[in-house]
Amino acid sequence: MGKKTRRQKQATVHTLYPEDEIWHPLGPSEQGGREQRYLKTIKPRSDNQKALIDAIDAKSLVMALGPAGTGKTYLAIAKAVEAMEKGTIGRIVLTRPAVEAGETLGFLPGEMEEKLAPYLRPLFDALADRMGNSSIKKMMKDGTIEIAPVGFMRGRTLNNAFVVIDEAQNCTYGQIKMLLTRLGWHSTMVVTGDPDQTDLLPGMSGLDDIANRLDALDDIEVVRLKDADVVRHPLVASMLSVI
Repeated sequence: MGKKTRRQKQATVHTLYPEDEIWHPLGPSEQGGREQRYLKTIKPRSDNQKALIDAIDAKSLVMALGPAGTGKTYLAIAKAVEAMEKGTIGRIVLTRPAVEAGETLGFLPGEMEEKLAPYLRPLFDALADRMGNSSIKKMMKDGTIEIAPVGFMRGRTLNNAFVVIDEAQNCTYGQIKMLLTRLGWHSTMVVTGDPDQTDLLPGMSGLDDIANRLDALDDIEVVRLKDADVVRHPLVASMLSVI
């Protein structure tokens, strides 16, 4: 077969990247095509993940402790979206501490929401993976979904809500105690974190201490995930076992 002429090459490129459409390597854009929706049903990939899902279904307060990549936050947010779609709760509240992970970020320009965005982005990413972006924006605008730093939770009572407290290893004992007492009627609260990866000074994190105390209560479930439950690249689990 001979070489393609210049005109044939241009025709091929036009077919792959039509000029009248907005092309994106991951599919149609939010403006130009069908938005990704929450269609898939989550399934546990380990016994401990199943235990976490079952605990969320059965208990009003669940603490999920384990290393990065074990699906703690993702499963909690997925169950929150599921509860919202079933109508068992009226709103979703996602919160995490605004703590720098070892780096000094310096002054961040913009309004308060813009300053906090880098800290809260992981929660938004997990939520976006379960719902369409337009749905998230609409629900955040009317208050059905709230993503806020820990400091905004003080003095509130969260009724008829699904509350996810993420990165709780970066909360002090007093902060976690404050957050736990925000739990209101007809609500579910999931606290996630890895006691071994705190960004606070030694001895300041209250997650492990509070989890050990609450583990004795029958109405509260403490699920401890292990390296074997990591669902990221296999190297992550291998690294966690030696570093």
